[in-house]
Amino acid sequence: MRQWLFLCMTGLESIAPLVRSVEETPEPIATEVCGTIPTWIRGSLLRNGPGKFEFGNQHYNHWFDGMAMLHQFKIEDGKVTYRSRFLQSDAYKKNSERNRIMVSEFGTVAMPDPCKNFFLRFLSRFEMIEATDNASVSFVKYKGDCFVSTETNYMYRVDPESLETQNKVDWTKFIAVNMATAHPHTEPDGTTYNMGNSYGRKGALYNIIKVPPMKNNPEETLEGAKVLCSIVPADKARPSYYHSFAMSENYVVFIEQSIKMDLLKIVTAKLRGKGISEGIYWDPKQDTVFHLVDKHTGQTSSVKFHTKALSVFHQINAYEEDGFLMLDMCCSDNGEAINTYLIQNLRKSGEALDQAYNNMYRVFPRRFVLPLNVTNDTPTGVNLNTRPASSATSFKTAIDKVVCQFEDLHGEDLYEYGGLEFPQINYSKFNTRPYRYFYGCGFRHLVGDSLLKIDLEGKKVKVWYQKGLFPSEPVFIPSPDAVEEDDGVILSVVVTFYLSVQDKSTFLLVLNAKTWEELGRAEVPVNIPYGFHGTFNPTA
Repeated sequence: MRQWLFLCMTGLESIAPLVRSVEETPEPIATEVCGTIPTWIRGSLLRNGPGKFEFGNQHYNHWFDGMAMLHQFKIEDGKVTYRSRFLQSDAYKKNSERNRIMVSEFGTVAMPDPCKNFFLRFLSRFEMIEATDNASVSFVKYKGDCFVSTETNYMYRVDPESLETQNKVDWTKFIAVNMATAHPHTEPDGTTYNMGNSYGRKGALYNIIKVPPMKNNPEETLEGAKVLCSIVPADKARPSYYHSFAMSENYVVFIEQSIKMDLLKIVTAKLRGKGISEGIYWDPKQDTVFHLVDKHTGQTSSVKFHTKALSVFHQINAYEEDGFLMLDMCCSDNGEAINTYLIQNLRKSGEALDQAYNNMYRVFPRRFVLPLNVTNDTPTGVNLNTRPASSATSFKTAIDKVVCQFEDLHGEDLYEYGGLEFPQINYSKFNTRPYRYFYGCGFRHLVGDSLLKIDLEGKKVKVWYQKGLFPSEPVFIPSPDAVEEDDGVILSVVVTFYLSVQDKSTFLLVLNAKTWEELGRAEVPVNIPYGFHGTFNPTA
Protein backbone atom coordinates (compact mmCIF):
# COMPACT_ATOMS: atom_id res chain seq x y z
CA MET A 1 0.00 0.00 0.00
CA ARG A 2 1.14 3.55 -0.74
CA GLN A 3 1.16 4.65 2.88
CA TRP A 4 3.97 2.27 3.72
CA LEU A 5 6.22 3.82 1.08
CA PHE A 6 6.13 7.25 2.65
CA LEU A 7 6.11 6.61 6.35
CA CYS A 8 8.95 4.35 7.45
CA MET A 9 10.47 6.43 10.23
CA THR A 10 13.82 6.03 11.99
CA GLY A 11 15.37 7.86 14.91
CA LEU A 12 12.06 8.78 16.54
CA GLU A 13 12.51 10.75 19.74
CA SER A 14 11.24 9.20 22.95
CA ILE A 15 7.88 10.56 24.10
CA ALA A 16 7.94 8.74 27.45
CA PRO A 17 7.66 12.05 29.38
CA LEU A 18 4.33 12.72 27.66
CA VAL A 19 2.78 9.70 29.39
CA ARG A 20 4.13 10.28 32.91
CA SER A 21 2.07 11.17 35.96
CA VAL A 22 1.94 14.85 36.90
CA GLU A 23 0.66 16.86 39.85
CA GLU A 24 -2.54 18.87 39.54
CA THR A 25 -2.54 22.68 39.59
CA PRO A 26 -5.91 23.43 41.20
CA GLU A 27 -5.46 27.20 41.49
CA PRO A 28 -5.03 29.40 38.38
CA ILE A 29 -1.45 30.30 37.47
CA ALA A 30 -0.32 32.98 35.05
CA THR A 31 1.24 32.12 31.71
CA GLU A 32 3.77 34.10 29.71
CA VAL A 33 2.30 35.26 26.42
CA CYS A 34 4.62 35.50 23.43
CA GLY A 35 3.18 37.22 20.39
CA THR A 36 -0.45 38.30 20.48
CA ILE A 37 -3.62 36.51 21.52
CA PRO A 38 -6.68 38.26 20.03
CA THR A 39 -8.70 40.08 22.67
CA TRP A 40 -11.98 38.89 21.14
CA ILE A 41 -11.25 35.35 22.41
CA ARG A 42 -13.06 35.18 25.75
CA GLY A 43 -13.58 31.83 27.40
CA SER A 44 -11.79 28.63 28.33
CA LEU A 45 -10.21 25.83 26.36
CA LEU A 46 -11.10 22.73 28.37
CA ARG A 47 -9.06 19.57 27.85
CA ASN A 48 -9.38 16.02 29.15
CA GLY A 49 -6.97 13.09 29.24
CA PRO A 50 -4.96 10.76 31.47
CA GLY A 51 -2.75 12.37 34.12
CA LYS A 52 -1.86 9.57 36.53
CA PHE A 53 -0.59 6.18 35.43
CA GLU A 54 0.13 4.35 38.67
CA PHE A 55 -0.90 3.96 42.30
CA GLY A 56 1.75 2.69 44.70
CA ASN A 57 3.75 0.03 42.88
CA GLN A 58 0.91 -0.88 40.51
CA HIS A 59 0.96 0.55 36.99
CA TYR A 60 -1.68 0.82 34.29
CA ASN A 61 -1.12 -1.09 31.06
CA HIS A 62 -2.92 1.08 28.51
CA TRP A 63 -2.88 4.78 27.70
CA PHE A 64 -6.69 4.83 28.01
CA ASP A 65 -6.45 3.63 31.65
CA GLY A 66 -4.81 6.69 33.24
CA MET A 67 -6.82 8.76 35.70
CA ALA A 68 -8.74 11.67 34.18
CA MET A 69 -7.07 15.05 34.53
CA LEU A 70 -9.05 18.14 33.54
CA HIS A 71 -7.26 21.20 32.16
CA GLN A 72 -8.42 24.78 31.71
CA PHE A 73 -6.77 27.54 29.70
CA LYS A 74 -8.80 30.64 30.52
CA ILE A 75 -8.41 33.44 27.96
CA GLU A 76 -9.41 37.02 28.63
CA ASP A 77 -8.13 40.36 27.28
CA GLY A 78 -5.20 38.66 25.55
CA LYS A 79 -4.01 36.97 28.75
CA VAL A 80 -4.18 33.30 29.74
CA THR A 81 -4.27 31.44 33.05
CA TYR A 82 -3.91 27.69 33.49
CA ARG A 83 -5.25 25.26 36.07
CA SER A 84 -5.82 21.50 36.29
CA ARG A 85 -7.61 19.08 38.58
CA PHE A 86 -7.97 15.34 38.79
CA LEU A 87 -11.54 14.25 38.29
CA GLN A 88 -12.80 13.11 41.71
CA SER A 89 -14.31 9.93 40.35
CA ASP A 90 -15.06 6.96 42.56
CA ALA A 91 -12.23 5.11 40.78
CA TYR A 92 -9.74 7.88 41.58
CA LYS A 93 -10.85 8.12 45.20
CA LYS A 94 -10.80 4.35 45.79
CA ASN A 95 -7.36 4.00 44.20
CA SER A 96 -5.98 6.96 46.15
CA GLU A 97 -7.38 5.76 49.45
CA ARG A 98 -5.69 2.35 49.17
CA ASN A 99 -2.70 3.52 47.07
CA ARG A 100 -3.28 0.64 44.67
CA ILE A 101 -5.41 -0.02 41.59
CA MET A 102 -8.84 -0.94 42.98
CA VAL A 103 -10.96 -0.39 39.84
CA SER A 104 -10.34 -2.14 36.53
CA GLU A 105 -9.86 -0.03 33.42
CA PHE A 106 -9.85 -0.73 29.69
CA GLY A 107 -6.47 -2.49 29.60
CA THR A 108 -5.80 -3.14 33.29
CA VAL A 109 -7.63 -5.53 35.61
CA ALA A 110 -7.68 -4.72 39.34
CA MET A 111 -6.10 -7.61 41.17
CA PRO A 112 -7.78 -9.16 44.25
CA ASP A 113 -7.26 -7.25 47.49
CA PRO A 114 -4.28 -8.88 49.29
CA CYS A 115 -5.94 -8.01 52.63
CA LYS A 116 -8.73 -10.51 51.93
CA ASN A 117 -8.31 -14.16 52.83
CA PHE A 118 -7.54 -16.69 50.11
CA PHE A 119 -11.15 -17.83 49.72
CA LEU A 120 -12.49 -14.27 49.23
CA ARG A 121 -9.69 -13.46 46.78
CA PHE A 122 -10.58 -16.61 44.85
CA LEU A 123 -14.30 -15.70 44.74
CA SER A 124 -13.53 -12.16 43.58
CA ARG A 125 -12.14 -13.62 40.36
CA PHE A 126 -15.68 -14.66 39.41
CA GLU A 127 -17.16 -11.19 39.75
CA MET A 128 -17.96 -9.18 36.63
CA ILE A 129 -15.65 -6.27 35.91
CA GLU A 130 -17.47 -3.21 37.19
CA ALA A 131 -17.74 -0.32 34.74
CA THR A 132 -15.27 2.43 35.52
CA ASP A 133 -16.34 6.03 36.09
CA ASN A 134 -12.90 7.35 35.09
CA ALA A 135 -14.28 9.86 32.56
CA SER A 136 -11.02 10.71 30.81
CA VAL A 137 -11.96 11.07 27.13
CA SER A 138 -13.71 14.38 26.49
CA PHE A 139 -15.76 17.36 27.65
CA VAL A 140 -19.36 17.26 26.38
CA LYS A 141 -22.49 19.35 26.85
CA TYR A 142 -26.05 18.28 27.60
CA LYS A 143 -28.80 20.85 28.22
CA GLY A 144 -26.17 23.57 28.49
CA ASP A 145 -24.22 21.87 31.28
CA CYS A 146 -20.64 20.68 31.08
CA PHE A 147 -19.82 16.99 31.60
CA VAL A 148 -16.75 14.82 31.25
CA SER A 149 -17.30 11.48 29.59
CA THR A 150 -15.75 8.15 28.74
CA GLU A 151 -17.26 5.06 27.06
CA THR A 152 -19.12 3.48 29.99
CA ASN A 153 -22.50 4.35 31.49
CA TYR A 154 -20.99 7.03 33.75
CA MET A 155 -20.34 10.74 33.26
CA TYR A 156 -19.60 13.56 35.69
CA ARG A 157 -21.01 17.05 35.65
CA VAL A 158 -18.17 19.50 36.31
CA ASP A 159 -17.88 23.23 36.92
CA PRO A 160 -16.12 24.65 33.84
CA GLU A 161 -14.89 27.64 35.86
CA SER A 162 -13.26 25.82 38.81
CA LEU A 163 -12.97 22.30 37.26
CA GLU A 164 -14.50 20.96 40.48
CA THR A 165 -16.26 17.62 40.21
CA GLN A 166 -19.99 17.90 40.83
CA ASN A 167 -22.40 14.98 40.48
CA LYS A 168 -22.02 11.54 38.95
CA VAL A 169 -24.54 10.69 36.23
CA ASP A 170 -25.52 7.14 35.24
CA TRP A 171 -27.10 6.67 31.81
CA THR A 172 -28.83 3.45 32.97
CA LYS A 173 -31.00 5.49 35.35
CA PHE A 174 -32.62 7.25 32.40
CA ILE A 175 -32.68 4.87 29.42
CA ALA A 176 -31.97 1.21 28.72
CA VAL A 177 -28.34 1.46 27.60
CA ASN A 178 -25.17 0.13 29.22
CA MET A 179 -22.82 2.77 27.81
CA ALA A 180 -22.65 5.90 25.68
CA THR A 181 -19.91 7.40 23.52
CA ALA A 182 -17.88 10.46 24.50
CA HIS A 183 -18.64 12.08 21.10
CA PRO A 184 -22.28 13.22 20.95
CA HIS A 185 -23.57 15.53 18.19
CA THR A 186 -25.55 18.66 18.99
CA GLU A 187 -28.16 20.48 16.90
CA PRO A 188 -28.27 24.30 16.80
CA ASP A 189 -31.21 24.26 19.25
CA GLY A 190 -29.23 22.15 21.78
CA THR A 191 -30.87 18.79 21.03
CA THR A 192 -28.14 16.19 21.43
CA TYR A 193 -27.74 12.78 19.81
CA ASN A 194 -25.52 9.97 21.00
CA MET A 195 -25.13 6.22 20.70
CA GLY A 196 -24.84 3.45 23.25
CA ASN A 197 -25.02 -0.32 23.45
CA SER A 198 -27.40 -2.38 25.52
CA TYR A 199 -26.75 -5.98 26.52
CA GLY A 200 -29.33 -8.62 27.35
CA ARG A 201 -29.83 -12.35 27.30
CA LYS A 202 -30.32 -12.23 23.54
CA GLY A 203 -27.09 -10.31 22.94
CA ALA A 204 -26.24 -6.73 22.10
CA LEU A 205 -28.10 -3.85 20.45
CA TYR A 206 -26.80 -0.56 19.10
CA ASN A 207 -29.01 2.32 20.25
CA ILE A 208 -29.45 5.85 18.92
CA ILE A 209 -30.05 8.25 21.83
CA LYS A 210 -31.79 11.63 21.76
CA VAL A 211 -31.49 14.13 24.64
CA PRO A 212 -33.75 17.23 24.75
CA PRO A 213 -32.15 20.69 24.80
CA MET A 214 -33.80 22.24 27.85
CA LYS A 215 -33.95 21.63 31.60
CA ASN A 216 -37.10 21.93 33.68
CA ASN A 217 -35.04 22.61 36.82
CA PRO A 218 -31.34 23.34 37.55
CA GLU A 219 -30.66 19.87 38.96
CA GLU A 220 -31.71 18.01 35.83
CA THR A 221 -29.17 16.02 33.82
CA LEU A 222 -30.45 13.44 31.32
CA GLU A 223 -34.16 13.57 32.12
CA GLY A 224 -36.21 13.23 28.94
CA ALA A 225 -33.57 11.21 27.11
CA LYS A 226 -34.97 8.46 24.90
CA VAL A 227 -33.82 5.69 22.63
CA LEU A 228 -34.72 6.82 19.13
CA CYS A 229 -34.15 3.39 17.62
CA SER A 230 -32.16 0.17 18.06
CA ILE A 231 -30.04 -1.60 15.46
CA VAL A 232 -29.36 -5.34 15.59
CA PRO A 233 -25.66 -6.24 15.16
CA ALA A 234 -24.59 -8.61 12.42
CA ASP A 235 -23.40 -10.88 15.27
CA LYS A 236 -25.08 -10.23 18.62
CA ALA A 237 -22.32 -12.01 20.51
CA ARG A 238 -19.61 -10.02 18.71
CA PRO A 239 -20.88 -6.48 18.10
CA SER A 240 -18.68 -3.79 16.64
CA TYR A 241 -16.68 -1.44 18.81
CA TYR A 242 -17.34 2.21 18.00
CA HIS A 243 -15.89 5.43 19.39
CA SER A 244 -18.20 7.87 17.61
CA PHE A 245 -20.79 8.20 14.84
CA ALA A 246 -21.78 10.67 12.11
CA MET A 247 -24.76 12.97 11.73
CA SER A 248 -26.18 14.86 8.75
CA GLU A 249 -29.17 17.18 8.64
CA ASN A 250 -31.71 14.34 8.56
CA TYR A 251 -29.78 11.19 9.46
CA VAL A 252 -27.69 9.59 12.14
CA VAL A 253 -25.08 7.41 10.45
CA PHE A 254 -23.83 4.44 12.45
CA ILE A 255 -20.63 2.82 11.20
CA GLU A 256 -20.63 -0.87 12.06
CA GLN A 257 -16.92 -1.39 11.60
CA SER A 258 -14.65 -4.40 11.57
CA ILE A 259 -13.30 -3.90 15.11
CA LYS A 260 -15.29 -6.42 17.12
CA MET A 261 -16.01 -7.09 20.79
CA ASP A 262 -16.05 -10.70 21.94
CA LEU A 263 -18.65 -10.44 24.71
CA LEU A 264 -17.76 -13.81 26.21
CA LYS A 265 -14.12 -12.78 26.59
CA ILE A 266 -15.17 -9.44 28.06
CA VAL A 267 -17.51 -10.88 30.70
CA THR A 268 -14.90 -13.49 31.70
CA ALA A 269 -11.97 -11.05 31.61
CA LYS A 270 -11.59 -10.77 35.37
CA LEU A 271 -11.73 -14.54 35.80
CA ARG A 272 -8.86 -14.82 33.33
CA GLY A 273 -6.94 -11.91 34.88
CA LYS A 274 -7.20 -9.88 31.65
CA GLY A 275 -8.37 -6.38 30.81
CA ILE A 276 -11.45 -5.64 28.72
CA SER A 277 -9.13 -4.74 25.84
CA GLU A 278 -8.31 -8.45 25.44
CA GLY A 279 -11.86 -8.95 24.13
CA ILE A 280 -11.56 -6.39 21.34
CA TYR A 281 -10.14 -7.62 18.05
CA TRP A 282 -9.80 -6.77 14.36
CA ASP A 283 -11.69 -8.95 11.87
CA PRO A 284 -10.54 -8.05 8.34
CA LYS A 285 -12.99 -10.55 6.83
CA GLN A 286 -15.99 -8.50 7.95
CA ASP A 287 -17.37 -5.67 5.84
CA THR A 288 -17.86 -2.25 7.35
CA VAL A 289 -21.58 -1.37 7.14
CA PHE A 290 -23.16 2.09 7.22
CA HIS A 291 -26.64 2.25 8.79
CA LEU A 292 -28.79 5.34 8.15
CA VAL A 293 -31.39 6.33 10.77
CA ASP A 294 -33.94 9.08 10.13
CA LYS A 295 -33.57 11.56 13.01
CA HIS A 296 -37.20 12.64 12.76
CA THR A 297 -38.94 9.24 12.63
CA GLY A 298 -36.37 6.88 14.17
CA GLN A 299 -36.72 4.60 11.14
CA THR A 300 -33.65 2.71 9.98
CA SER A 301 -33.13 2.54 6.23
CA SER A 302 -33.54 -0.98 4.85
CA VAL A 303 -30.69 -0.19 2.44
CA LYS A 304 -27.29 -0.99 3.94
CA PHE A 305 -24.12 0.49 2.55
CA HIS A 306 -21.13 -1.85 2.59
CA THR A 307 -17.44 -1.24 2.13
CA LYS A 308 -14.27 -3.18 2.87
CA ALA A 309 -12.99 -3.68 6.41
CA LEU A 310 -12.07 -0.29 7.89
CA SER A 311 -11.15 1.14 11.27
CA VAL A 312 -12.77 4.44 12.23
CA PHE A 313 -12.44 6.47 15.42
CA HIS A 314 -13.48 9.97 14.33
CA GLN A 315 -15.74 11.43 11.66
CA ILE A 316 -15.05 14.79 10.03
CA ASN A 317 -18.51 15.77 8.80
CA ALA A 318 -21.58 14.43 7.00
CA TYR A 319 -24.02 16.35 4.83
CA GLU A 320 -26.73 15.83 2.24
CA GLU A 321 -26.75 17.35 -1.22
CA ASP A 322 -28.48 16.50 -4.51
CA GLY A 323 -29.84 13.18 -3.25
CA PHE A 324 -26.55 11.98 -1.77
CA LEU A 325 -25.12 11.81 1.72
CA MET A 326 -21.44 12.65 1.91
CA LEU A 327 -19.78 10.80 4.78
CA ASP A 328 -16.30 12.12 5.58
CA MET A 329 -14.16 10.38 8.19
CA CYS A 330 -10.65 9.43 9.19
CA CYS A 331 -10.06 5.78 8.30
CA SER A 332 -7.38 3.13 8.55
CA ASP A 333 -7.15 -0.14 6.66
CA ASN A 334 -6.32 -2.00 9.87
CA GLY A 335 -7.96 -1.92 13.30
CA GLU A 336 -5.17 -3.11 15.56
CA ALA A 337 -4.00 0.37 16.59
CA ILE A 338 -5.73 0.07 19.97
CA ASN A 339 -3.13 -2.50 20.96
CA THR A 340 -0.31 -0.18 19.90
CA TYR A 341 -1.22 2.32 22.59
CA LEU A 342 -0.01 0.26 25.48
CA ILE A 343 2.00 2.42 27.85
CA GLN A 344 5.02 0.16 27.40
CA ASN A 345 4.98 1.02 23.67
CA LEU A 346 4.59 4.75 24.25
CA ARG A 347 7.60 4.66 26.58
CA LYS A 348 9.89 2.79 24.19
CA SER A 349 12.95 4.36 22.66
CA GLY A 350 15.40 3.71 19.85
CA GLU A 351 14.71 0.95 17.34
CA ALA A 352 11.91 -0.50 19.48
CA LEU A 353 10.01 2.80 19.23
CA ASP A 354 10.63 3.04 15.48
CA GLN A 355 9.29 -0.48 15.05
CA ALA A 356 6.16 0.21 17.12
CA TYR A 357 5.38 3.20 14.91
CA ASN A 358 6.26 1.60 11.57
CA ASN A 359 4.11 -1.46 12.30
CA MET A 360 1.04 0.73 12.73
CA TYR A 361 -1.29 1.56 9.84
CA ARG A 362 -1.87 5.27 9.27
CA VAL A 363 -5.18 7.09 9.27
CA PHE A 364 -6.33 9.17 6.30
CA PRO A 365 -9.38 11.33 5.55
CA ARG A 366 -11.79 9.73 3.10
CA ARG A 367 -15.24 10.38 1.67
CA PHE A 368 -18.02 7.92 0.96
CA VAL A 369 -20.92 9.07 -1.22
CA LEU A 370 -24.16 7.31 -0.25
CA PRO A 371 -27.14 7.57 -2.65
CA LEU A 372 -30.31 8.28 -0.66
CA ASN A 373 -32.93 7.28 -3.23
CA VAL A 374 -32.19 3.58 -3.77
CA THR A 375 -35.37 1.65 -4.65
CA ASN A 376 -36.30 -1.73 -6.12
CA ASP A 377 -36.10 -0.08 -9.54
CA THR A 378 -32.56 1.20 -9.06
CA PRO A 379 -30.33 -0.66 -11.55
CA THR A 380 -27.44 -2.87 -10.52
CA GLY A 381 -24.00 -2.72 -12.09
CA VAL A 382 -24.13 1.07 -12.50
CA ASN A 383 -22.17 3.59 -10.43
CA LEU A 384 -24.90 5.50 -8.60
CA ASN A 385 -22.56 8.35 -7.69
CA THR A 386 -23.22 10.89 -10.41
CA ARG A 387 -21.58 13.81 -8.61
CA PRO A 388 -19.09 15.58 -10.88
CA ALA A 389 -15.40 15.42 -9.95
CA SER A 390 -16.03 12.67 -7.40
CA SER A 391 -14.12 9.41 -7.70
CA ALA A 392 -16.12 7.60 -4.99
CA THR A 393 -18.33 4.77 -6.22
CA SER A 394 -21.61 3.21 -5.09
CA PHE A 395 -22.97 0.07 -6.78
CA LYS A 396 -26.24 -1.60 -5.94
CA THR A 397 -25.58 -5.34 -5.70
CA ALA A 398 -28.84 -6.57 -4.14
CA ILE A 399 -32.27 -5.21 -3.22
CA ASP A 400 -31.07 -3.66 0.03
CA LYS A 401 -27.31 -3.60 -0.48
CA VAL A 402 -25.04 -0.95 -1.96
CA VAL A 403 -21.27 -1.49 -2.11
CA CYS A 404 -19.22 1.68 -1.76
CA GLN A 405 -15.64 2.70 -2.44
CA PHE A 406 -14.20 5.88 -0.94
CA GLU A 407 -12.34 8.78 -2.49
CA ASP A 408 -9.36 10.39 -0.77
CA LEU A 409 -9.85 13.81 0.81
CA HIS A 410 -6.15 14.57 0.50
CA GLY A 411 -3.27 14.80 -1.91
CA GLU A 412 -0.06 12.80 -1.98
CA ASP A 413 1.63 15.27 0.36
CA LEU A 414 -0.39 14.03 3.35
CA TYR A 415 1.59 10.77 3.31
CA GLU A 416 4.63 12.84 4.23
CA TYR A 417 2.92 13.97 7.44
CA GLY A 418 1.78 10.54 8.62
CA GLY A 419 -1.91 10.93 7.81
CA LEU A 420 -4.42 12.87 9.89
CA GLU A 421 -6.39 12.27 13.08
CA PHE A 422 -8.32 14.30 15.69
CA PRO A 423 -10.30 16.03 12.88
CA GLN A 424 -12.17 19.25 13.61
CA ILE A 425 -14.27 21.70 11.57
CA ASN A 426 -16.07 25.00 12.07
CA TYR A 427 -18.70 22.91 13.88
CA SER A 428 -21.19 25.57 14.91
CA LYS A 429 -21.67 26.83 11.37
CA PHE A 430 -20.80 23.90 9.11
CA ASN A 431 -21.61 20.63 10.88
CA THR A 432 -24.16 18.70 8.74
CA ARG A 433 -23.58 21.24 5.91
CA PRO A 434 -21.34 21.44 2.84
CA TYR A 435 -17.94 22.71 3.95
CA ARG A 436 -14.48 23.42 2.61
CA TYR A 437 -11.92 23.11 5.44
CA PHE A 438 -11.01 20.67 8.15
CA TYR A 439 -8.18 20.58 10.66
CA GLY A 440 -6.31 17.84 12.49
CA CYS A 441 -3.01 16.46 13.75
CA GLY A 442 -0.39 14.89 11.53
CA PHE A 443 1.06 11.66 12.92
CA ARG A 444 4.73 11.13 12.16
CA HIS A 445 4.92 9.70 15.66
CA LEU A 446 2.69 7.66 17.96
CA VAL A 447 1.06 10.96 18.97
CA GLY A 448 0.36 14.04 16.88
CA ASP A 449 3.49 15.97 15.88
CA SER A 450 2.04 18.62 13.56
CA LEU A 451 -1.12 20.64 12.94
CA LEU A 452 -2.72 20.35 9.51
CA LYS A 453 -5.34 22.31 7.59
CA ILE A 454 -6.85 20.71 4.50
CA ASP A 455 -8.66 22.70 1.83
CA LEU A 456 -11.07 20.44 -0.03
CA GLU A 457 -10.83 22.70 -3.07
CA GLY A 458 -7.70 21.18 -4.53
CA LYS A 459 -7.05 19.04 -1.44
CA LYS A 460 -4.19 21.30 -0.41
CA VAL A 461 -2.58 21.03 3.02
CA LYS A 462 -1.05 23.69 5.28
CA VAL A 463 1.29 22.55 8.06
CA TRP A 464 2.45 23.85 11.44
CA TYR A 465 5.42 21.84 12.68
CA GLN A 466 8.31 22.40 15.09
CA LYS A 467 10.69 19.58 15.92
CA GLY A 468 10.21 18.05 19.35
CA LEU A 469 6.77 19.62 19.89
CA PHE A 470 3.55 17.61 19.99
CA PRO A 471 0.29 19.53 19.44
CA SER A 472 -3.08 18.31 20.63
CA GLU A 473 -6.40 18.16 18.77
CA PRO A 474 -7.00 21.58 17.15
CA VAL A 475 -10.10 23.50 18.25
CA PHE A 476 -11.58 26.06 15.85
CA ILE A 477 -13.10 29.30 17.19
CA PRO A 478 -14.85 31.58 14.65
CA SER A 479 -14.08 35.28 14.88
CA PRO A 480 -17.02 37.49 15.87
CA ASP A 481 -17.11 39.19 12.47
CA ALA A 482 -16.50 36.01 10.46
CA VAL A 483 -17.55 36.07 6.81
CA GLU A 484 -15.69 33.08 5.40
CA GLU A 485 -15.61 29.55 6.81
CA ASP A 486 -12.03 29.77 8.08
CA ASP A 487 -12.27 33.25 9.63
CA GLY A 488 -11.11 32.51 13.17
CA VAL A 489 -8.35 30.89 15.17
CA ILE A 490 -7.11 27.44 16.06
CA LEU A 491 -6.27 26.59 19.67
CA SER A 492 -3.99 23.65 20.46
CA VAL A 493 -2.12 22.62 23.60
CA VAL A 494 1.48 21.82 22.64
CA VAL A 495 3.59 19.57 24.86
CA THR A 496 7.13 18.27 24.59
CA PHE A 497 9.49 15.68 26.05
CA TYR A 498 11.68 18.38 27.57
CA LEU A 499 11.23 18.24 31.34
CA SER A 500 12.92 21.47 32.37
CA VAL A 501 10.44 23.95 33.82
CA GLN A 502 12.77 26.75 32.73
CA ASP A 503 12.09 25.84 29.12
CA LYS A 504 8.42 26.76 29.55
CA SER A 505 8.05 23.97 27.02
CA THR A 506 4.29 23.46 27.36
CA PHE A 507 2.11 26.14 25.81
CA LEU A 508 -1.25 27.04 24.39
CA LEU A 509 -0.78 27.78 20.69
CA VAL A 510 -3.00 30.23 18.79
CA LEU A 511 -2.94 30.03 14.99
CA ASN A 512 -4.68 32.22 12.43
CA ALA A 513 -7.00 29.60 10.92
CA LYS A 514 -6.96 31.29 7.49
CA THR A 515 -3.23 31.86 7.02
CA TRP A 516 -2.03 29.10 9.38
CA GLU A 517 0.47 31.53 10.87
CA GLU A 518 1.20 31.61 14.58
CA LEU A 519 -0.39 34.57 16.34
CA GLY A 520 0.85 33.82 19.82
CA ARG A 521 1.49 31.27 22.50
CA ALA A 522 0.90 31.19 26.26
CA GLU A 523 3.75 29.35 27.96
CA VAL A 524 2.84 27.27 31.01
CA PRO A 525 5.46 26.68 33.75
CA VAL A 526 4.28 23.11 34.45
CA ASN A 527 4.34 19.87 32.47
CA ILE A 528 1.16 18.48 30.94
CA PRO A 529 0.70 14.93 29.60
CA TYR A 530 -0.52 14.38 26.04
CA GLY A 531 -4.33 14.24 26.26
CA PHE A 532 -7.34 13.25 24.18
CA HIS A 533 -10.14 15.73 23.50
CA GLY A 534 -11.33 19.17 24.46
CA THR A 535 -13.77 21.98 23.73
CA PHE A 536 -13.95 25.75 23.94
CA ASN A 537 -16.37 27.11 26.53
CA PRO A 538 -17.09 30.78 25.71
CA THR A 539 -17.59 33.32 28.48
CA ALA A 540 -21.29 34.10 28.75
